[in-house]
Amino acid sequence: MFKPKALALALAMTAAVFSGASSAASPQPSVVIVHGAFADGSDWGKVVPLLQAEGIKVTVVQNPLTSLADDVAATQRVLNNQDNDVVLVGHSWGGTVISQAGTDKKVRSLVYVAAFAPDAGQATKDLGKEYPAPSGVKEIAADKNGFLYMTPQGMASGFAQDLPPEQTAVMAATQGPIRASAFDDKTSVAAWKGKPSSYVVAREDRMIQPDLQRAFARKIGAEMTEVDASHVPQQSRPADVAKVIIQAVRKAQ
Repeated sequence: MFKPKALALALAMTAAVFSGASSAASPQPSVVIVHGAFADGSDWGKVVPLLQAEGIKVTVVQNPLTSLADDVAATQRVLNNQDNDVVLVGHSWGGTVISQAGTDKKVRSLVYVAAFAPDAGQATKDLGKEYPAPSGVKEIAADKNGFLYMTPQGMASGFAQDLPPEQTAVMAATQGPIRASAFDDKTSVAAWKGKPSSYVVAREDRMIQPDLQRAFARKIGAEMTEVDASHVPQQSRPADVAKVIIQAVRKAQ
């Protein structure tokens, strides 16, 4: 039979063990992905199952692509629905969106994938003017409604030149056109200034100059990974992109 002091000590030690176990088993961050222009959520269809296989909850934001404010609001709605902390991922135009939306207190870190990374007060259209225009942008066309889209030829040769024609044809048909004026919208904050970041550079990108991507990565102090891929490494190199995101989740846990 335990003496009172011995019993009290045993109970205290048991409580400490369970407390430590609970702390060690803190919930795993979820992943929220913001797609870019000329795409929709299906653009991430190859990466999502790789993350889910690791037990990671994933949600892809369906951007309206009507303005920076609208896309940030769509992202914020998804963030509001997350029970745990979040690793926020942005591709291309989505990098501008996460730079604004990433200040949310749930966001632990940011992952930029061949993405813009503006500072506060910058518009996407003003980024990279000191670099040669990438060849793929000449295939961006305007419709009668003030929206921009990639031509089928541009999707095949400039946006996703490392994917088979059958796939780029589907991407051209399912793309999300973006309102032209969205590129004029300026961010008011730069979330990367207060959050750790990772950056995936696409070495064969014909939409955002690879050297500009490297400059973004250096500017935001990101851990940089380079892959031999077009503007959509999430499509042509999904395992490499998933690896970077998984590492970010593990570090944020």
